[in-house]
Amino acid sequence: MRLLISNIKQLWQTEPDSTDLQKGEAVWRTRVYGKDMSVLPHIDNAWLISEDGIIHSYGEMSTLPESHADETIDATGKMVLPAWCDSHTHLVFATPRDGEFVDRIKGLSYEDIAKRGGGILNSARMLNAMGEEELYDQSLARLHNVMARGTGAIEIKSGYGLCLEGELKMLRVIRRLKENAGIPVKASFLAAHAFPDEYKQNKEGYLKLITDQMLPRVAGEGLADYMDVFCEDGFFGVTETERLLEAGWKYGLKPKIHANQLHYSGGVQVGVHQNALSVDHLECIGDAEILVLKGSDTIPTILPGAAFFLGMHYQPARKLIDAGLPLCLATDYNPGSCPSGNVPLLLSIACTQLKMTPEEAINAVTINGAAAIELEHVMGTIKTGKKASLIITKQIPSLAYIPYDYGNNNIERLIL
Repeated sequence: MRLLISNIKQLWQTEPDSTDLQKGEAVWRTRVYGKDMSVLPHIDNAWLISEDGIIHSYGEMSTLPESHADETIDATGKMVLPAWCDSHTHLVFATPRDGEFVDRIKGLSYEDIAKRGGGILNSARMLNAMGEEELYDQSLARLHNVMARGTGAIEIKSGYGLCLEGELKMLRVIRRLKENAGIPVKASFLAAHAFPDEYKQNKEGYLKLITDQMLPRVAGEGLADYMDVFCEDGFFGVTETERLLEAGWKYGLKPKIHANQLHYSGGVQVGVHQNALSVDHLECIGDAEILVLKGSDTIPTILPGAAFFLGMHYQPARKLIDAGLPLCLATDYNPGSCPSGNVPLLLSIACTQLKMTPEEAINAVTINGAAAIELEHVMGTIKTGKKASLIITKQIPSLAYIPYDYGNNNIERLIL
């Protein structure tokens, strides 16, 4: 199948052709750091050809070769970008937690709700009561919804089972989504999301359940790509997090952890010490954490949608970028603290509240988002040989119009 997209107003996030690389004129980027995030390479009045789902070639319309195409799309007045890579979600869940939304309006905090059995424990009760087929059907519908807004690769966590069968059920659903959705799906094992009620007075027992029973089953069935822990005061401390991540490494599961959402928890430091692929949330981050990140390959991932929905202070995106770090954005789509996987809305929040430029925000959810789920060699930029997972916008005046037109969907089509 040969596809031609012609008359593209602007083709964004382009890489030099491989022939240019051989001449030593450019380096293939795998992530973008600091001030370089303000640059988003593009071609005006462009064309792109894909063959069998792989980017074949692209360039200015004046260079369009004469060749047969099985399908041609006229993109006059439209932008083309690589699909969004959403590197942190909890998309598989049973039912919404809209009652807790009202509780927070009335003054209860996220921690207050968790202490009285709400939050993650509430989601766990509902998930364990739901059949696997219904859970899959609901999750597939959510996945299709975010794909309609341009998401072309996604990470999904377990963590609402909090028991052996519940966690396995979630991860089996994620595997089915991976097999049937048509986009890359990465799975993170997050049994260490909260201590279940029956283990509140026996935390050691739950840690052993994870390391001695859950991990062997998860790894044995090939159900997860990553190991995650909610490293936070009142959940899993630094020592517990270290122990769990080391257990995950023994089964080949790289860490991708929740860190520093509610407190200066030490999560960033333990994540870097454990060579985590990313540390995510980072509402509470200062100079010490930034210094540790600068000396590592760990990607700082911020989730401003959760800060927005919880009414918390936002992450210091400008400080992280100015420190020269490869900042990543993700939605944190989940039923309690961020019930939205809408990446264009996330871009609006990043630009208006965190003062990121449109170019920085799009870099954070394309090339850096791909790196945060180890897809940088196949997604995240427009590059010959990469997947032709592409967004075609509606007719819009500028790149900035995507975050500017907040709450609306200017994605016309996602090509897989």
